[in-house]
Amino acid sequence: MLNTHYFFALSLPIETKRYLDECMQPMKAQGAFKKWVHPEDYHLTLAFLGSADELGPVLDKVGSLQFPAFPLTLDGFGTFGKSDSPRILWMGVDYSDMLHKVRNHVYGACEEAGFQLDKRPFSPHITVGRKWNEQSPFTNEVLDGFQPAAGHTFTATEMVLYQTHLDRMPKYEAIYTIPFQAN
Repeated sequence: MLNTHYFFALSLPIETKRYLDECMQPMKAQGAFKKWVHPEDYHLTLAFLGSADELGPVLDKVGSLQFPAFPLTLDGFGTFGKSDSPRILWMGVDYSDMLHKVRNHVYGACEEAGFQLDKRPFSPHITVGRKWNEQSPFTNEVLDGFQPAAGHTFTATEMVLYQTHLDRMPKYEAIYTIPFQAN
């Protein structure tokens, strides 16, 4: 049986998922990366829990947090991994105090519930592709021709606990949703 993992993330509105998918089409046509994230799986991770035997305590702690809905603006493609052969292609978001506040509270609640979380600095992004697929080395100039001409702003209205299903597409299932307060 495949190992199931869980993570808290901001879900994205359908319009934002469509926008991202449209932005991805030229790169998909070129085949620049080996794997592409299914558009229904686009999200912005707040805390990756990994596997879990018991979710009750973390759901109690994170579920008790209250936040207002807030705007976020997508700001362009970037990569993680080796500079000449990245493993992750992502779409970033403009800096948001509210996003960092939400992430910090969620992260703290998960740690209080006993989860050991990644200690790397928070780098908000939406993963859209994986594993550089070209013979030639990757350079940042590769992305220049694919950057969106205009920004896209959306409102974060909920946080979701997702469960992974590596044997299906889309592979993330929303199992618990925490709505944000309307403004």
